[in-house]
Amino acid sequence: MKSTVEQRIQTWLEEDYDQAFKDEIRKLQKENPQELEESFYRTLEFGTGGLRGIMGVGTNRMNKYTVGFATQGLANYLVKCFKHQHIKVAISHDSRLHSREFAEITASILSANKIEAFLFKDLRPTPELSFAVRHLKCHAGIMVTASHNPREYNGYKVYWQDGGQLVPPHDKNVIEEVNKITSLSQVKWTRNDKLVHIIGEEVDKAYLDKIAALSLNPSAAKKAKGLKIVYTPLHGTGITMVPKALEMYGFQNVYLVDEQAVPDGNFPTVKSPNPEEKSALELALKKADEVEADLILATDPDADRVGIAIRDSEGKMKLLNGNQTGTLLFHYVLSQWQANGKLNGDQFVVKTIVTTDLIQTIATDFNVECKEVLTGFKYIAEAILKSEGQKQYVVGGEESYGYLVGDFVRDKDAVSACCLIAEMAAYHLATGAPNHKLLAQVLEDIYKKHGYYKEDLLSITKTGKAGVEEIQQMMANYRNNPPKELGGQPVTMMKDYAVSKSFDFVNNTNTVIDLPTSNVLQFFTADGSKVTVRPSGTEPKIKFYFSVVAPIRKRAKITDEEAKLNEKIDLLKKEMVQ
Repeated sequence: MKSTVEQRIQTWLEEDYDQAFKDEIRKLQKENPQELEESFYRTLEFGTGGLRGIMGVGTNRMNKYTVGFATQGLANYLVKCFKHQHIKVAISHDSRLHSREFAEITASILSANKIEAFLFKDLRPTPELSFAVRHLKCHAGIMVTASHNPREYNGYKVYWQDGGQLVPPHDKNVIEEVNKITSLSQVKWTRNDKLVHIIGEEVDKAYLDKIAALSLNPSAAKKAKGLKIVYTPLHGTGITMVPKALEMYGFQNVYLVDEQAVPDGNFPTVKSPNPEEKSALELALKKADEVEADLILATDPDADRVGIAIRDSEGKMKLLNGNQTGTLLFHYVLSQWQANGKLNGDQFVVKTIVTTDLIQTIATDFNVECKEVLTGFKYIAEAILKSEGQKQYVVGGEESYGYLVGDFVRDKDAVSACCLIAEMAAYHLATGAPNHKLLAQVLEDIYKKHGYYKEDLLSITKTGKAGVEEIQQMMANYRNNPPKELGGQPVTMMKDYAVSKSFDFVNNTNTVIDLPTSNVLQFFTADGSKVTVRPSGTEPKIKFYFSVVAPIRKRAKITDEEAKLNEKIDLLKKEMVQ
């Protein structure tokens, strides 16, 4: 082992760390020195979104000490920013192992720093934490969660006083303060009970009241009485809010997946509690066939993402990807705003650079501005904040199953999204013949009008220190030697967000990209295909986003076009990842 790693290990063995951690270190020294090195080879990075990592002993793991150091650094920054103010912070957590412990430690350290902590009495969704920051007029918020990661992970997300996750300059400034905390003696651990307040029902009611006000067709559920919904929280926080919210919207035929309805950080029925993965929805699909459901809703452990399945024209349940769900939701919300005479040119929607361009096309069709931001919902929240008092935000979303209607929350909100997706399904079912439609038919109509957009995602995991280095090398190769051709088509443009420039290879010119810098590359071909490459900011992965499009001829079957587009995506995958 390198001397720096050995020094970190020795510090944990000699200083006042828990005996259980010291015992685990000595066990790893004997049985698994490689794992020990992975646990200490670096300090778990406090990134622009906070912490996320595997739970365990060591500086490179999520544990009470990494959480404690992060909280002390955040506390120091808050005190710097809000001098002579009575600082308040809201705290929530998901169902993961140690989440409550980490949330309690966070509250203790904040209170020891004379900061008032508003701690939810038990688990609550991420969007409700974002809402609580605004509702309680807090200066910051903390959500203990690893979102949809496997069970061995946990995390720590930080929110600013607008209810959105940290953006520049606060993200980098908080990181600097956290990095200054290097020893136990710098952390104020002793709780001040007078400054820790337990919250719950009052915030729940205020949050649900806001969700109720989002309804665009309050009578839809009554008119579509036969609509059946299967819901699974995947052992997470959604169980605390989603059933209540759906009932509030008037949906009476909601069937829970019982095996997944109890919060459990071991996630015993799934390999990974990710609604993006079909395997996580197997029990929901089985339940849907048993009760002849029309719609499946599945939320991840912190209930900020939602995956859905719908009945197709042949009566089979079909899983939708995040782009398809987003397309339906954006179209529904904008069409209802238009029908109600609420679109006057002062509205806007937001999507990320890796989300389907079909949303841009739909927005243009409704004469609504579509803002495009970097990947990460914090940038959608930032776009809302920057436009306050100028233009009205309607809806935002990203391909990774995150959506937000309305602006009282400033992060993706699966609770409100579940309600509006269900209302959307009910509305189309209740419209009546000949307009009575399944969501699958509505999606087909959108494709026929605007073109068939097909997207896919390829994630490659590279574990450990060697993996991080390999991902860095891959990005350098793409940047320095961009492909000249993809899918049989010339590459006409490359966007490099690391240098904020767009390179036009046809005209040999470049223009400035008016977005923050980010380690992302995009390649565009002559036929409208797009490939985006970016390392994940929260996981040891490099992600490839593929987007292709084709017009739908009147007599052409969508299934035929889909097969052709899938072939094109497969070719792009082979060419990008050789």
